[in-house]
Amino acid sequence: MAETRLGRQTPTVSVVLPYTESKGAEAIALYNKSGRTALDWQALILEDIMALDDNGLWLHMKFAWSVPRRNGKSEDLVIRSMYGVTHGERILYTAHRATTSHNAWEKVIERLSKAGYVEDEDFKTYKRYGLETIHWLNGEGVIHFRTRSSKGGLGEGFDLLIIDEAQEYTSDQESALKYVVTDSKNPQTLMCGTPPTAVSSGTVFLTYRRDTLTGKNENAGWAEWSVPRLSDAHDPELWYETNPSLGTILTERTIRSELGNDQTDDNIQRLGLWLTYSQKSAISEREWMQFKIESLPELKQPVKIFYGVKFAKTSGNVSLACAVRTADKKIFVEALDCRPVRDGLDWIIAFLRNSHAEKIAIDGAAGASLLVQNMKDADVHCKVILPKVSEIIEANSLFEQNLFAGEICHAAQPSLVQAVTNCEHRAIGAGGGFGYASILENADISLVEAVTLAHWICANTKDKKKQIITY
Repeated sequence: MAETRLGRQTPTVSVVLPYTESKGAEAIALYNKSGRTALDWQALILEDIMALDDNGLWLHMKFAWSVPRRNGKSEDLVIRSMYGVTHGERILYTAHRATTSHNAWEKVIERLSKAGYVEDEDFKTYKRYGLETIHWLNGEGVIHFRTRSSKGGLGEGFDLLIIDEAQEYTSDQESALKYVVTDSKNPQTLMCGTPPTAVSSGTVFLTYRRDTLTGKNENAGWAEWSVPRLSDAHDPELWYETNPSLGTILTERTIRSELGNDQTDDNIQRLGLWLTYSQKSAISEREWMQFKIESLPELKQPVKIFYGVKFAKTSGNVSLACAVRTADKKIFVEALDCRPVRDGLDWIIAFLRNSHAEKIAIDGAAGASLLVQNMKDADVHCKVILPKVSEIIEANSLFEQNLFAGEICHAAQPSLVQAVTNCEHRAIGAGGGFGYASILENADISLVEAVTLAHWICANTKDKKKQIITY
């Protein structure tokens, strides 16, 4: 019978300080008493995490690792927690979601119980959801399980800080948490997660990885399973290279069934790809201004103007933009105006009535139906599109794709320059799509959103071909 093939057990990229002694084997032995057996890669990384210096202190005061999803990367946190609480450490276990921290609490209790420890004799638990705690009765060991916030941990002291779901760890949360281990005589901080996606809110994990790999961080370690560049996510050879638990708790069949049409997302989630650019970064001024034109371009004939309207969620404003095809097969976009909704919608009706309006896309529950009714009352004949969330996602993605392909041009309007070059991605929908959010307090992002809508319907409208009949 052929041996089962296993995923790569050693990291593809790592930074580990040299050591001769570690408590990792002790932690693994304790864990294995629970009836479970740590996987080889989990045992190896525990050795690095729990390496000691010449003074018997943790060699890596900070250690982080990144592994693709469903490989059991958080089990190392459970193992480390079991050792810590039985050896008198005060531990703060944090996660992005309450369900994650609660599940970690359940796992540690189960593993301790199966390892021979008895609740109410060896340890005591507090089961309040979101505030779970394990107290060791014979010593000072304690684990507090918490959901992260910008205020969590202030005023409390711990020996070990755990950051689960580290891709969501924000700088505000770090400011609140990083000092909780300052007073410990032997502090350690652990971070565990996956590479950030377009919907990830954290930046700390990304920065820590960069600074550790470039040698800026002292007393720090790092390990990851990843591909170095965008690759074929359907290649099984890459699955085995980047998924250490493949062949044990993860199967080829499972991976094959989860892959979709988003090659970038599949690379991040399954192959551990770290992108060399920030997915959340705004379009830079340099990128936007390289598509500036000095004068109105020659327009494609007959002229057809496509409009986008966005009713802002928070500012109470409504923005109008237009897009039109040029003679050289590009799309010229322009922001027309942004006004408070309370000032009425007659100005939008005037634009539509006095132009070659072909189609209009309207987004925003705050006023879409009202504008449609006003158009009917004013006898404005223009096809109206009320985009679904999936279409909004498509519009934003298409806008950036065509922009960076050089297929969009603009007149560098100051208001639009300010809005476009000071926006970042925000998550919308459940499939990894993005919208836009402003990073400036006084800039209305609805200007950008109106432009993307106008561009979208312009780009997706094809010319009608004349039917030629020959005899």
